[in-house]
Amino acid sequence: MKKVRNYPKKLSWFEQWILNNKFVTSLIIVLLILLIILVFSKVSYLLQPIASFFSILGFPLVLSGILYYLMNPFVNWATRRGLSRSMAIVFAFLIFIVLLIWGFAILIPVIQEQVSGFIEEFPEYWVTINQMLSNLLEYNWFRNIQKQLLEINTEVLNYITNWANGALSNTGGWLSSVVGVVTNVFVGLITMPIILYYLLKEGHKLPKAILQFLPNRQRESFGHLLAEINSQVSQYVQGQVIVATCVGIMFVIGYSIIGLNYGISLGIIAGFLNIIPYLGSFIAILPALIIGLVDSPWMLIQVIIVFSIEQFLEGRFISPQVLGSNLSIHPVTIMIVLLTSGKLFGLVGFVLGIPGYAVLKVIFTHGFEWYKSESGLYNEEVEETPVIETEADE
Repeated sequence: MKKVRNYPKKLSWFEQWILNNKFVTSLIIVLLILLIILVFSKVSYLLQPIASFFSILGFPLVLSGILYYLMNPFVNWATRRGLSRSMAIVFAFLIFIVLLIWGFAILIPVIQEQVSGFIEEFPEYWVTINQMLSNLLEYNWFRNIQKQLLEINTEVLNYITNWANGALSNTGGWLSSVVGVVTNVFVGLITMPIILYYLLKEGHKLPKAILQFLPNRQRESFGHLLAEINSQVSQYVQGQVIVATCVGIMFVIGYSIIGLNYGISLGIIAGFLNIIPYLGSFIAILPALIIGLVDSPWMLIQVIIVFSIEQFLEGRFISPQVLGSNLSIHPVTIMIVLLTSGKLFGLVGFVLGIPGYAVLKVIFTHGFEWYKSESGLYNEEVEETPVIETEADE
């Protein structure tokens, strides 16, 4: 009579040390990604038409996407109330245009007046700052490093001079690039409303249209992927705009209370810069600190107090309530992503770096989960296979 005994499956050295090793498989995946990047870098000239296409339509596409996520909740709400989607979109456009005109009518005169005042008073600010620096350099500690400061100042002046000479020698190329940027912005502002209208009208049909090209087996998982990407980007865009608006209002109110010169303009700039997480507020506070320092030491202290109160309210109440932890990105990771994307892509990288990272994180997470389920290399226990053994083998 035959007896059946279960013995663990014996893995070969290749399976044990290569296929079933998480570290090695991760290195292989990274190596494959780097090889793909290397291949694309060698055939980058084939992608030049795509780069040209995005250089023209990138601005209206990004702006349309941001406005889509801001206006789509209202369109969906109006549609659920019985209004046709086309009429809801028209109402959304009208509300947006009215708010835009109202904002320009109120803010533009104030900003123009404050900017004109700053330009007129800039020489006095410059003289005051130079006087403060001269008084500061008279201290014994600064006298010891005055030579080094003069050397640094000379190097900076040489750099500025060389840059100015290069800019003057390349005036033709500079003017052509400026004309190109102006043309792209003009084309973007014309095409943006058209793209935005069709996004609002048929954007909800886009996932289904994409899924039609996939095999039936993959549609459900890929649909979840698209839904999560859409949710992440939507929450980030809406949350950052709301937080930036609140930050701008708080700075305008705070600067107005303490009587800081050009407070409304500085508050609006702080609101726009706050779209860049973490770095935006600290960049926006620099001109306020300089103006406060020139005004008086007490004004400088008041500016620091306003900034501290704003940071406390934003960090403790506004951002947790509006953004929450939806992106699940560590602050250190955010700083690294911002610095890297800003270095690579400039201002666009600062603005789109975090949502781009969130999208890539979702794609990588879903891809890794699919790889784990399909490969079977990450099971907790090794499956046991039945082995038939006869009495003679005993």
